Amino acid sequence: MTQSDIWRLSATELTALTRKGELSAEDAVQSAIDRMHQVNPDLNAVVEDLGAKALDQARSLDQARAQGAPVGPLHGVPVTIKINVDQKGHATSNGVVALKDMIAPDDAPVVRNLQNAGAVVIGRTNTPEFSFRADTDNPLHGRTHNPWGRHISPGGSSGGAGAAVMAGIGALAHGNDIGGSLRFPAAANGAVTVKPGLGRVPAWNPSQKAERGILAQSMSVQGLITRTAADLHLSMPSLIAADPRDPFHVAMPWRGETQDGPIKVAFTKETFGYALHPEVEKALDTARDALVDAGYLVEEIAPPDVFECGRMGYRTLMGEVLTLMKSDIEAAGSQTIRDIFDVYFQEFPPILGTDLVGMLAKRSHYAREWSLFMEEYPLVLSPFLPQPFFRPDRDTEGAEGVHEVLGCAVYSYAMNYLGLPAACIPARLAHLPQGPQPINIQIAARRWREDMAVDAAAVIEMRVGQMCLPLWEKMGATI
Repeated sequence: MTQSDIWRLSATELTALTRKGELSAEDAVQSAIDRMHQVNPDLNAVVEDLGAKALDQARSLDQARAQGAPVGPLHGVPVTIKINVDQKGHATSNGVVALKDMIAPDDAPVVRNLQNAGAVVIGRTNTPEFSFRADTDNPLHGRTHNPWGRHISPGGSSGGAGAAVMAGIGALAHGNDIGGSLRFPAAANGAVTVKPGLGRVPAWNPSQKAERGILAQSMSVQGLITRTAADLHLSMPSLIAADPRDPFHVAMPWRGETQDGPIKVAFTKETFGYALHPEVEKALDTARDALVDAGYLVEEIAPPDVFECGRMGYRTLMGEVLTLMKSDIEAAGSQTIRDIFDVYFQEFPPILGTDLVGMLAKRSHYAREWSLFMEEYPLVLSPFLPQPFFRPDRDTEGAEGVHEVLGCAVYSYAMNYLGLPAACIPARLAHLPQGPQPINIQIAARRWREDMAVDAAAVIEMRVGQMCLPLWEKMGATI
């Protein structure tokens, strides 16, 4: 393999070589940096280039290995970090001009865990203002473009992460998700992710001056976007390592107990009045067939009311946002983000006051319903979005735009409100009039069983293939 080919390798393939010394960390990182310099000018996915520092770190890893030091599970794997998470010495701008000089005093737990595992940070990726859009653009760093073409939004809020990893800029991309911000970019770009459940990955920003609202703490999770399901199995055990700065982190192993007998999967195509696009239905059928052929017992049955849970959950989150964040958005946000939030509050009327306290309590009711259901059906296969991914700036087009972007995404934010893990995996490449684009589906899992969702995603990936391969052909790479 030539130096110019190394960036194509998955994290699993890379570590099989770097851990044995058959490939240096420096060569692995250099190839990813070269790829970044080749494709990022057109994408604007990485907004802070850390290539020089990354090469120094890679050389240090190589030297330590040569001296007999133990190597980590992610030895020499190039990764990116989203700009809304603290990385010591770098700005945690969150896409906001007023925060461009807010330099992190220390690393967040996810950054520390990745680096402790031997991963090398090559750059920091773009996010929308306040990381609160399903698209990625901001006045500080500008728009991120989807590598499939400018007919598709890159998703958000981890849009820079999704575009970067699928274009070949690093094998792993850090992101986070309060209502879909790992899964939207995965769906937009054809990547693979699992939104971890509540308490699974330690989280905290040393730069923050006050604690976040209780729903922001419990609905927002840290995770990774990858090109293959196997890379989640490789990397997530490092990401979930305990950190005392998160007092509510639950220290559990990545792999849970093996299930007795075939795993039952609840399968639904219900879209609650939103039109189910034929390409999404074909993706769901492909995913179902792949699981059936692999021995899963797939039954078409409705899970507990995800529409009510999702909508009420997001209205509750909007109540917290209105109470705790509105003044910051008004003071530091652009006119675009202020207008979008005004429409959010129309689409999801905020629950406030006594009703907000009551809905925080009722969250346990919804979670209990799902917990009981998942005693019999540990996995739920569903649409992620009912339609192919939307175009850039669709959420700036008033009530209709926000309704299409977020209103229909109940399967996404319901999982955040419930605190359940959910994988998002491409199950079809659609050839639409505006151009090709991947279609992702969602696999929700029983609490603490992210590994089961990723196992199911791997089965679907075996049937469909890795979406990065046709993407690289489209981008002009030689496969």
